Amino acid sequence: MQGNIGNFALTNPISLITSKETTDFTREDFLKVIKEKNLDRITFHFTAIDCKLKELKIPIISQMQIEQILAEGERCDGSSLFKGLVDTGTSDLYIVPDYKTAFLNPFEPGSLDFICRFLMPDGSLASFAPDNILFNAHQLLKNNTGYELHALGEVEFFLIGPQQNKIYPTQKQRGYHSSSPFIKTGELLNTMLRLVAQVTGNVKYAHFEVGYIENIQSDSTEINGKCAEQLEIEFLPTPVESTADNVVLAKWIIRNVAYQHGFVATFAPKLAHGVAGNGMHFHMALMKDGENKMTDSEGNLSNEAKMLIGGLCMYADSLTAFGNTVSASYLRLVPNQEAPTNICWSDMNRNALIRVPLGWTKVRNLAMRINPQQKDELKDLKHRQTVELRSPDGSAFAHLLDAGLVMAAEWGLTHPESIEISAKHYTKGNAPEEKEKLQYLQSLPASCAESSRLLLQQRDMYERNNIFPSIMITYFSQLLQSENDGNLNKRLLDMTVEERLSESRRIMHKDLHRH
Repeated sequence: MQGNIGNFALTNPISLITSKETTDFTREDFLKVIKEKNLDRITFHFTAIDCKLKELKIPIISQMQIEQILAEGERCDGSSLFKGLVDTGTSDLYIVPDYKTAFLNPFEPGSLDFICRFLMPDGSLASFAPDNILFNAHQLLKNNTGYELHALGEVEFFLIGPQQNKIYPTQKQRGYHSSSPFIKTGELLNTMLRLVAQVTGNVKYAHFEVGYIENIQSDSTEINGKCAEQLEIEFLPTPVESTADNVVLAKWIIRNVAYQHGFVATFAPKLAHGVAGNGMHFHMALMKDGENKMTDSEGNLSNEAKMLIGGLCMYADSLTAFGNTVSASYLRLVPNQEAPTNICWSDMNRNALIRVPLGWTKVRNLAMRINPQQKDELKDLKHRQTVELRSPDGSAFAHLLDAGLVMAAEWGLTHPESIEISAKHYTKGNAPEEKEKLQYLQSLPASCAESSRLLLQQRDMYERNNIFPSIMITYFSQLLQSENDGNLNKRLLDMTVEERLSESRRIMHKDLHRH
């Protein structure tokens, strides 16, 4: 979350001009920003059913015109943005700016930008819009449990560009946290980090990831023969509605920076066999009265945290319908690639579906142990315990996946049996190597077809309390079925080695920019 306003390099410029936190922005503040920065347009952004950021550019002609736009929003064609969900006969929707999301466009100077929400003709939230589904799910959680869910996303991606010189080469699967000169795209990552931090105000850090491909073999001329380095930008925890917005904004910024420098950025789940895929892990924390409630007084996991884990285990298999949405997703979910294959949880184990990472729960002011010259402790430090879901990848529909996570959290906190479910799915070691555990640990789906079947079987878990519209569940089940991958593994095994490599590459590379 943003702290107190200060004149720091990455502080939101609108906050600097208004001396306000983003949550306090008003229409009058934006008029001041427009005049001070001499802006000539407003840009409305909104997330459509394809999970990409859309935009509407509005020229600033007069104060009356722009005040009306800021007060009432604009209209759009819902049947185009939500094709298959909205009928063309009743397709008009309002798009209304969410003031706290305001930012200055880093790619097109002169524009004041907003994330918008979709409203129906009567002014109610459009129930089929992914961001509104997430909002409604979070309201259900808060009303039924008294807890809020804060979350953060880890956005992994490959930057693909010209083959690099052979000086200081990077080794395959050895790129994790590497620095220059072994990594060559550091300046691009610095630019992405700066812009994502300034626009969202909630970035934790960025680093280079494990994956590296010296020479991509592909039928796609866009990437064939090029070099790929894997990177990650990780956020700070925010209320879950903002978490999904931050992920979509980050992908928009990353792609734009890459394009400006002649690179391709892709969040595709997998690019090559034997090379790490692009995950999109989500960390979660239950909050009440501004306090993290994931641990007890002794720093151990609280019952509420275990109930959250139990809920996640209950929903895990069908959540792949929103977190793993293309066939290539299931070429990533294989053993010993730091990607899960079974429904289980563990402490710090990166092969588990749900991981409990270090959270500063039993130690404070660690730097004083390394720097004895520091005599004064930093007071009122809070622990940062989360639980991490590691199955989603870059094909995830962030708002809908996060809505599913909230529904899982609500189920866990309102069903006492979730504690028992959590205990049953705990593993101390590497689950694929624990044969006794594997006898009863359920496997994750192995294809889009299987995810579709599970979503339809468990649709009541999402449609309860009218959170996920029935039409949305039907839409996604059909979207997954269109991948036609029900016999994917058998089909690949029946091929020669050369045929299998060729077909795998086709599957991996057909969705470079789908989401």
